Amino acid sequence: MKIQLLFILYFVFSVKVYGQELEARAYANLPKAMNVVAAVYAFSKGQVLADASLPIQDFNMTTHSLNLAYVHSFALAGKLARIQIAAPFIHMNGQLKYNTQDTSGTRTGLGDVRVRLGINLIGAPALAAKDFRKYTEKTIVGISLVTSVPTGIYYADKLINIGHHRWGFKPEIGASRRFKHIYTDGYIGMWFYTNNNAYLKNSILKQHSLFSTQLHASYYFKKGVMIGVDGNWFNGGKTFVDEVQSGDEIQHCRLGVTWALPITKKHMVKLQYHTSVYTNTGYNYDLVAVGYQYIFF
Repeated sequence: MKIQLLFILYFVFSVKVYGQELEARAYANLPKAMNVVAAVYAFSKGQVLADASLPIQDFNMTTHSLNLAYVHSFALAGKLARIQIAAPFIHMNGQLKYNTQDTSGTRTGLGDVRVRLGINLIGAPALAAKDFRKYTEKTIVGISLVTSVPTGIYYADKLINIGHHRWGFKPEIGASRRFKHIYTDGYIGMWFYTNNNAYLKNSILKQHSLFSTQLHASYYFKKGVMIGVDGNWFNGGKTFVDEVQSGDEIQHCRLGVTWALPITKKHMVKLQYHTSVYTNTGYNYDLVAVGYQYIFF
């Protein structure tokens, strides 16, 4: 049971900045009726996307975020299902050139809440905690739907906002495999967005679908310490303002490393770093995060 609890501890941490996720163990099997609470502080700095139709240059952003998450597992048709809710509180400080003039600004407030509802279809029966002790995880295949809820602070007369003022939906399929002390997993999904009908007050912002994929490999040492390698790739997402193209297709790849240390069977701390390794849009930033997680039944 000890090594299984250590596998469980790792999965829930998730860092989301500018819509890019690096979340390992999203389809790991868990005991049913399990609850997890987590808090993650993240710091990121670098270049971000800007509307190509506007006279903006050298757009750099520094972001501090506190992400709070809750996960609950349950049985659905004999399979293990889970719901995850994550809410970020964000402070952004940006500098850019607008019409060749240097300018800066800050934004502080709640970001868009994300809800993930998923079920493991293969290799993950819904087991009570006492039965889970005998379970040996091998190959798991699952599906999920991630929903981005437009709860974030949004000013219709401002170009830069914390919230996106639109809904987002990402259906996803994922698979994972355990090899003794090594755990690998990968996901493929597609983001679909509703329109932002209050973009710069009177305009309509549309964005095409965005393909996303993730790969993760983690190694667990005897004492429960974990080190992992993470990567993702995003492609698509052209933007249009009032039917006129204003942003190019996004092509972006990130790589990262994760280190986790269990304090007890129910508590864990984690450090994460990831960086852009390829981008075609000025979407180039580094991120460092530290988090804490607690499990209870």
